[in-house]
This record gives sequence, structure tokens and C-alpha cells, in this order.
Amino acid sequence: MRILGIETSCDETSAAVVDDGVKIISNIVASQTDIHKQFGGVVPEIASRRHVELILPTVQKALDEAGCTLKEIDCIGVINRPGLIGALIVGVAAAKTIAYAANLPLVAVHHLEAHICANWLVSSDIKFPLVCLVVSGGHSDLILMSDFGKYEILARTRDDAAGECFDKCARVMGLGYPGGPMIDKLAKEGNPHTIRFPRAKVGDSLDFSFSGLKTAVIRYMETASAQTSIPDVAASFQQAVVDVLVDHTFRAVEERGVGQVLLAGGVAANSGLQAAIKAKGQELGIAVNAPPPALCTDNAAMAAAAAFFAYGRGERAGLDLDSFASERIG
Repeated sequence: MRILGIETSCDETSAAVVDDGVKIISNIVASQTDIHKQFGGVVPEIASRRHVELILPTVQKALDEAGCTLKEIDCIGVINRPGLIGALIVGVAAAKTIAYAANLPLVAVHHLEAHICANWLVSSDIKFPLVCLVVSGGHSDLILMSDFGKYEILARTRDDAAGECFDKCARVMGLGYPGGPMIDKLAKEGNPHTIRFPRAKVGDSLDFSFSGLKTAVIRYMETASAQTSIPDVAASFQQAVVDVLVDHTFRAVEERGVGQVLLAGGVAANSGLQAAIKAKGQELGIAVNAPPPALCTDNAAMAAAAAFFAYGRGERAGLDLDSFASERIG
């Protein structure tokens, strides 16, 4: 089954063609990073207007690269929740229009489910039940997945998401936007044990809290001297985030008795996190899967993968499909 995926939930305009939910035929991503960099973050109105300009050329490029036309597409999958509402509306409007014109079934996709399903684009050795750590600019969630479409939230952030914390701390370090990749790169040059930043615990729960860590980094940088090693600050900050994410993930694994962990979301592209969680999994005999960086960040291939599995569950969307800025998974 050949799916055309469409993704416009934030500042990436993306379209992809994927076969049977697992084989990428094309995956086109038009980034707006250079536009938003000057503002230090994504400006929703600018992102929406840019999506309008890019969406149809991006869809056409995905079809051209796949060597097919709409006549060879079996279904359209589009991310309609959660995300920037103006940005989502553009992708959903395009998907509904194409579905109507080409007489194709339409499937609505949850953004977090798409991130999770990116794992099936690179691995067939995934067994339920499993624990998935979804970490991005807007989400830090631990999810128990018993099957496709069956999710139980085990933990979420009480305040800042991990990706948001990366971006804000990168800003006070003078690294600019986007902060995550810059901190990851700089951390490789630093000593992660130089500064003991806090690792917050929320009682006995598995929930995350990163606002205290963010504040600690801001306060440290306010008193830093010209001789302060930014690589050491970046490495120490990143280690604090990674320690908490890894600890909570494997506590969830132990509590639920599962044998597999999936990583998903933009922060899952962080090399320090991937290395640490894979090392801990190997130590404990727990299988760990993580997509490559290009499939961790927002892309339409993951939307097409999720749409394939949703279509198999009998899910269909009508031409009255709406967009939602916020909606829990599961």
C-alpha cells in the first residue's frame, strides 16, 4: 500500500511517499530554520505563511522523486494534531483538497504517534509491549505501547519539555537557535562532570521536570566569567538531561516488565542520549531502537508510516477533518 504523507505541524514543510508503512520511497523536507533563526525561535504566523508557499511544490517533489503520480497513491495521511494551529491547517487543507480531487481515502495522524512510528521505517525487529520515550520541543513523555494505536501515558513533563530546555539554555550560552544540535555538538568538546546541575525528581512518579535545571543554567551563566568553558557548560547540562531521561525510562521498563525501548522525537536525535540509552539497554539486556537523526525531527515519512497502521485499524477521516493545537495521545 502506497501512502502519501503530509506534515506541517511546526516549521518543516514535508511530504513523503512510503510503501506499507516501512519503506521510504521519497521524503522531502523544506526547512524554515534560516528564517526563524533571526528571531531565536519559531514565529507561528511566519511559519504558516511559508507553509502556504511550500506545500504544493513539496508534495509534487515527493511524487516526482518517488517516480509516481497521484494515480499510484492509495491513501493520504496527514498530521492534524498537536502543533501550531495555523501551520497544521495548511497541511490539512492541502491533504483534504488532494484527497477530494484524486478520490483517495484520508487518514488523520497524531504527531506523537507519527514520531513513534518512525522506528518502523528503520527496524522490523520491534515487539510489543514496549516503552517509548518521546522527547521534543513540546513533549517529554513516557508511553507504554501494547499495540499500534494502544497507548498508556506513564509519565510526562510537569513544566518545560526537554527540547524547550535545550533551546532556552542554548540561548543563554550564546549559541543561538536551534539550540539542541548546537549543544550536542559542543558537548562533545566539554567535560560533563565539570558542573553538577540538578536532576529533578517529582516525588515517586516517573514525571519529568526541567524548569529547575533551566533556571540553574541561567543562574550559572549570569555569574560566569570570560574564562568559563562553554563546552563544559553544554556537556554538563546535556548530561543532566540525559541522566534523568535514561533513569526514568528504565524505571518504567522495570515497573512494566517490558523488553524493548523506543526513542522518538527531535531530542531523540541527540547523540549523547542515544549513546546513553543504548548502553543502558545493553547492560540490562533490553532492546533499544532509535531512528536516525533525519527521522527524529519532523518529517512526512513518519506521518505516512503512522497512517498505514491507522488505515489497517479501519481509521478514515472525512473532508470535515479539523486541526487541533493540543491533544493527548492514547
